[in-house]
Order: sequence, then C-alpha cells, then structure tokens
Amino acid sequence: MLALLTVYFGLWFLVLGTATLLFGRYRRPPALPLPAPLPRVSILIAARNEEAAIGRCLRAIRELRYPAHLVEVLLGDDASTDATAAVAAAAMQGYAGHFRCLPVTEALGSARGKANVLAHLTRAATTDFFLLTDADIAVPPTWVEALLAPALADSLLGTVTGLTVVRGPRLFDQLQGLDWLLSLGLVQVVSDAGRPVTAMGNNMLVTRAAYEATGGYEALPFSVTEDYALFRAVLARGFTFRNLFRPDVLAFSLPIATPAALLHQRRRWLGGVEALPAWLQGGLLFYGAFYLALALLAGVAGPLPALGVLVAKILLQGLLAHLCFRRAGLKLRWALLPAFELYTIVLTLSLGLFRLLRLRFEWKGREYV
Repeated sequence: MLALLTVYFGLWFLVLGTATLLFGRYRRPPALPLPAPLPRVSILIAARNEEAAIGRCLRAIRELRYPAHLVEVLLGDDASTDATAAVAAAAMQGYAGHFRCLPVTEALGSARGKANVLAHLTRAATTDFFLLTDADIAVPPTWVEALLAPALADSLLGTVTGLTVVRGPRLFDQLQGLDWLLSLGLVQVVSDAGRPVTAMGNNMLVTRAAYEATGGYEALPFSVTEDYALFRAVLARGFTFRNLFRPDVLAFSLPIATPAALLHQRRRWLGGVEALPAWLQGGLLFYGAFYLALALLAGVAGPLPALGVLVAKILLQGLLAHLCFRRAGLKLRWALLPAFELYTIVLTLSLGLFRLLRLRFEWKGREYV
C-alpha cells in the first residue's frame, strides 16, 4: 500500500514539475506574426436546435479582429426544429463578411450527426483554411489570426487546436470550467512533448490540404467524437499538429445545465478516450484508481493518514490548476478545490457505471450506445 501511494505521489510531483516548466513565463511561446497578404478563411459551425445559444456565438464572430471581407461564415442547420436559422440570420444581418446558412437534410457517405454537417460545410467552403467552432462557444477577437499563424508558417501543419473553458455563474458551472482547464493543461503537457493526444472540434483549425487528404468526414468511419476521428486521420496522412494554450485562442463555452446532461456529454467523450493509445488509457485508469487506493489506506492505516494524503493531492492538483489558469490569463478560485474533489468522485463513479451497464446516451436529440 505504501509503495502504491508513493507511486501516486511520484506521479503527481512529476506532472507538477513538468507543468511548472511548461507553464512558466519563460516557456510561454509568443504568437507568430501573419504574413501579407492575409488569406481568406472559412468559419464552420454545425448547429442543431441552438436558438438559445447561436446568437451569442455569432456576435462573437462579428467582433473578430480579422478583416471581415476575408471571412466566410457557414452555418449548417442540422434539421433543427426550433428557430435556429432565423435567430442566426438576425444576428448576422448587415455583416460585412459573407454569411450563409445551409440546411442539412441528407447524409454524405458514412458521416452522421455533426460529422455529416461538417462534411456538407467543407464542400461549400471556398477557402484553404477551415476554422471549426460550436454554437455554444464564444471565440475571442484574436481567434482567427492566432490559429492561422502557425498553419501559415508550416505547410505540414494539419490541425491547430485552441483553448476552451466553460464559464458560468453557478458553482456547477465553475466546477466544469476547472475540470476543462485542468484536463487541457495535462493534454498540453503531453502534446508539447511531441505525443499527439486529441483535438477539440469547438476550437480548431484544419487546413483544406489535410482535410481533403483524409477523404473528408464522408470517408471516415462514424464516430461520436468526430473531431478526434479527424485528428487521427490527419496525422495518419503525415501532417503534424499544434495545440495552443494562450489567451488569444481562449474561447468560452456555455456550461452544461444539469448533472444528467453532463453525464451524457462525458459518455460521448468516452468514445474518444477509448480510442486513445493504450499507454495513455493506462495512465488515466491509474489516476482514476487513486480513490480506491485512498479507501484501502483508510481501512489499513486509519482515516487520518488517508486524509493527509487527500489534502496533499488537492494542494498539488490546485497548484497545477493555478498554473493552467495563469497561462490562460485567468485566475483560479482556490475555494473550488474541495468541491471539485467531490465533483470528480461522483462524475467518475457515475460515468463508470453508465459505461459498464452499456446504457444508451443522448446528444443533440439523438441516441447512441
């Protein structure tokens, strides 16, 4: 037992030390300048019953610093039964760039759901750079140039992924935000070591060359985590990737409203986790077993040693979260950390049970297994 706990402590100190080097001020990579003339870009948004969120998303796009006449915004309306299209048209009225809403009613190849919408949008796009985001996301004014600059500097770069965090007023919203940023910080550590992990389809640039090399979403096997499927296919075609962890690519996501909806979201994401390399899945399982080891320690040595280990873990994790927030240009609320432990335990146990029972889950009005 003591040997196991020593390994856990060693793991966290290693992660913390790596993150300290990564997130230290002297390691923060500067933004690259854009060459002239600036290229045209396509912003692609898949939307299904998003009348409550799409206006916020499009208002943020209208505030982009990139010249509007070089931007085409393509919104794919995925058989919405609400006023998504009408709200979007009203939000983009008078836009200086090009805006078009495409109704999507038929499937292309093997693509389904969001992947099918993006397959249609990429066919309609007229530029060499696809910037992907979601209807519940508000991107920063510097978003386009920050994602575009690395792709212009390296012709082999296929994907550039930005940084997204959940933001909302409730405690539940703030715990989701902490969860996202801490997870993305660890992803960044691994990615900057040259090991590809994943990409996020709500804040992502894909070059046309890389996308077309895969055959497009219509040629890829169906996946509920379509962004990860595309990311893997792009890498398999010899293209490289870049993950950015900077304020100029920081987008804000609306929070998931209820614990049940959050569980369904994470069950969908688990499909991507299950496709990760075996070494990374093993690391995640190793970390997830921490609470089991803690319970065993409490049974063998008593509650006080177990409590000491838990407090040490919270502090180490909090320091790592602080570094992530600082590099993103945000400030961590340390008071969230105890509640975050309970949030993590409940979510981990619920998701594990959900997966073991092979319950069907719903996303955007569609059911999956």
